[in-house]
Amino acid sequence: MSNNQIGHDAEKRAAQYLKQQGYKIVDLNWKTKYCEIDIVAEKYGTIWFVEVKSRSNSSQGYGYEYVTPKKLKQMHFAAEMWIQNYGWTGDYDMSVVSVDGEEITLISEL
Repeated sequence: MSNNQIGHDAEKRAAQYLKQQGYKIVDLNWKTKYCEIDIVAEKYGTIWFVEVKSRSNSSQGYGYEYVTPKKLKQMHFAAEMWIQNYGWTGDYDMSVVSVDGEEITLISEL
């Protein structure tokens, strides 16, 4: 299985997990020429911009450990692009869903 397919599968699992946690999925793999967002979700009137990170198992560390300051900056840029595109005026935040083997973790305090 290619890395691209593994990542796509992790995003599907993350979206399903978020749905189970009461989130509504607004966009999957939202892309522009300049940026991308893995998942855009909504819960309690707040939009969540979600980065999905995966590892085949925790011996490589957890996926969320690979969200660097550079990645956070990219996430904020992409969020601003999405907000401008859709005219969103409500609350929003960033989060990470880490898919590590069979374990899925939501980190919402970035």
